[in-house]
Parts: sequence; structure tokens; C-alpha cells
Amino acid sequence: MKAYKHLFFDLDRTLWDLDRNSRETLQELYDYYRLEDRGVLNFESFFENYKQINDRLWDDYRKGQIHKDSLRTERFSKTLQLFDIFDLQLSENIGSSYVENSPQKINLMPHTLEVLEFLKGKYHLHIITNGFEEVQHIKLQNSGIASYFSQIITSEKAQCKKPDPRIFAFALHASGAKRNESLMIGDSLELDILGAKHVGIDQVYFNPEETKHRHEITHEIKDLSELMKIV
Repeated sequence: MKAYKHLFFDLDRTLWDLDRNSRETLQELYDYYRLEDRGVLNFESFFENYKQINDRLWDDYRKGQIHKDSLRTERFSKTLQLFDIFDLQLSENIGSSYVENSPQKINLMPHTLEVLEFLKGKYHLHIITNGFEEVQHIKLQNSGIASYFSQIITSEKAQCKKPDPRIFAFALHASGAKRNESLMIGDSLELDILGAKHVGIDQVYFNPEETKHRHEITHEIKDLSELMKIV
């Protein structure tokens, strides 16, 4: 088995449970801003529509087609418009509240702490994330996992986003790692896995939904605990 020295993790949906934390935050904001009184009668509908719009806007952000400040507001303004609510101030308020409150959530993916405890001391652990600089550090601190990582590489720090080869080169330089002794672990086939493969870094595709694909990758797991058998 190949001897790795540096393990690079994605954060959202790989270690930090983005979907659960986002849902909890949005439920709180739905109640706080009394959206039911404004005509959003069903939280589930609000949440599902938000997820679809948020994913599209994040894709635009990764492509450089939208600024992060616009993303933070537009994902809510576009969602509210589906319920005939055209209130920019409300969208801005919810957007600000979401960015402030969501990173405070501490839900992690199953077995995250167990796996990090197993890996610490054996490998140099790092993060590579497309998330916002200020937000990702708060997530790591509040969920109690920041101390496991030597380097926290955000797309804002690297000035490029996964799967851009430059962010992986930036991470290797910052950590002092070599490609042949590094392993990238993430949940996005396009951003994490194919991005790493393109620059010659081995990969672990964290695929809990067992999404079908035809790509040749180094490793694939559906539970984080399986990582302990690979390394």
C-alpha cells in the first residue's frame, strides 16, 4: 500500500455536515423572520427550493460569474420570489443572519472525530475548501476540529477555486507536501476528486449516496470510517 504523509480534506459535506447544519439554521430563520406569515406556508418547500437555487449560485461563484456578497443575498431573494415575496431588505437580513449563524453549528459527518483521532500523529492533515475564508475557520473552531489541521487552504487564500489546478499547487506548497505522498479526500467528484487526479494526487471519493460514475479513481468509500482501512 502506498505510504502517504499528507492528507487533504474537503470540509463541507465531507467533515462538517453542511446539509444538517444548513437545515437547522434555515428552520430557525424561517421562524425568526416569520416567513409563514409572509406566505411561505411550508418550510420543506422553502428549504428544497433554497437548496436548488443555492447550488446553482455556488456553481456560478466557482466559475467567477458572481461575487460572494451577491451570492449571500441572491440565494434568498430568488427563493423568496418563488413565494411572491419581493423584499430585498428581507433577503439581505436573512442572508446576513445565515452567514452569522450557520457556522456556529457543530454537526459533523458520522465518524469524523473517530477518524481524525485515528489519523492525528500518523499524518499531516490539511483542509482544502472553496468556502469563504472567515466562515470556514469559524466552522472548524466551533465544531472542535480545527486543532487537527496544519494548513487551512481556502479558495480566497489561494485566489482560485477547486478544481483549478492552482489551488492544489498552492496547498502542496503551503504544506510542504509532494504529490506522490499526498491524498485528497472529498465528496465532490468534480471539484475534489477529478481536480486532484488532474494534478497527480491520489484521491478518496467520499460517496455516501453511492452515486454512479465511470471515472477511474484511487479509492471510493461510503462511510468515513472506511478511510482508516485505506491509510
